[in-house]
Amino acid sequence: MKKLLVSWAAAGLFLTAAGAAFGASWGTPIKTLGSGGVEFYNGQYKFNPPHTNHGAFEWEGMLKDANHGDGHNVYMQARVEGHGWVRYNGKQKTTVKLHQSNWDGAQLYTHHAHLRACRDRGSLRPDNCSETLDFENKKAR
Repeated sequence: MKKLLVSWAAAGLFLTAAGAAFGASWGTPIKTLGSGGVEFYNGQYKFNPPHTNHGAFEWEGMLKDANHGDGHNVYMQARVEGHGWVRYNGKQKTTVKLHQSNWDGAQLYTHHAHLRACRDRGSLRPDNCSETLDFENKKAR
């Protein structure tokens, strides 16, 4: 009887862990981005196939105002080929979860995308941004 209970408990733990891992990760991890007062972490991305969510570059993660005392907001920028940067604002003194999709409406799927985290330092000083990550859809070839 004990062996049966132990095997049921082990099976339950395994299925719970597998379900949590499946639900928590739907894409490829994005390395943590940061630059003086801004941090983007727990990010992941995927390139959707043609005719699925516009064949978009889909990404998500946590955008954090890492310096509450500086009075500046934070934001993410995303760009797909043939288009300019799109800005997604965060909130001062807190962390927000972002989940966005970027695509070119003239194409069935996205080939290349770029992502960076920035701190808005106002109109008199230039914003500071993290390094720009470049992503390529290897399945699009």
